Amino acid sequence: IDAENFFLLPGTDITRMTVLEPGDILTAIRIPAKWAGAKFYFEKVADRNTWDFPLVNIAMVRQMDGDVVKDIRIAAGAVQNTPKRLKVVEDTIKGQKVTPELAQLAGTAATRGARPLNYNHFKVPLLANLVSRALRSAYPPPQAAPKRTGGPNRPPGLHLAHRRPGRGLAQSSLG
Repeated sequence: IDAENFFLLPGTDITRMTVLEPGDILTAIRIPAKWAGAKFYFEKVADRNTWDFPLVNIAMVRQMDGDVVKDIRIAAGAVQNTPKRLKVVEDTIKGQKVTPELAQLAGTAATRGARPLNYNHFKVPLLANLVSRALRSAYPPPQAAPKRTGGPNRPPGLHLAHRRPGRGLAQSSLG
């Protein structure tokens, strides 16, 4: 069973959430070999602890060719009653160089046509931000700043504690 066909909409059968029949047991999940070596990303936003239901979550798998998205799958949870694959976002991103502008465009594409229910309007910008953040995870890592070696009046690794007006004690390490 393809993942896209696994979950049922309430209009199909209100008593079941999946295509599994009573007595069926899910024994394995197979990820196609083409995704071997791909980078996976998942983020969940919830009101409380990790065991809480998500407000919105995002799952992404991507294959890169340098800084260009070679292939991608992205899905959101808690934005409808079944996980929602964001094909319009995939089509927007695939073959493109990852940039801040592309991340923003992907977030906008994810929410195009969204019709939130009462009291769920906050999920629209939340979904856009999560999609953008997921894609930003594909940015090349920033170059590390050269390590400080101290100076004439500051030996390497000096630990400082100082007071900031009105903010209490602040600590920092230099080195």
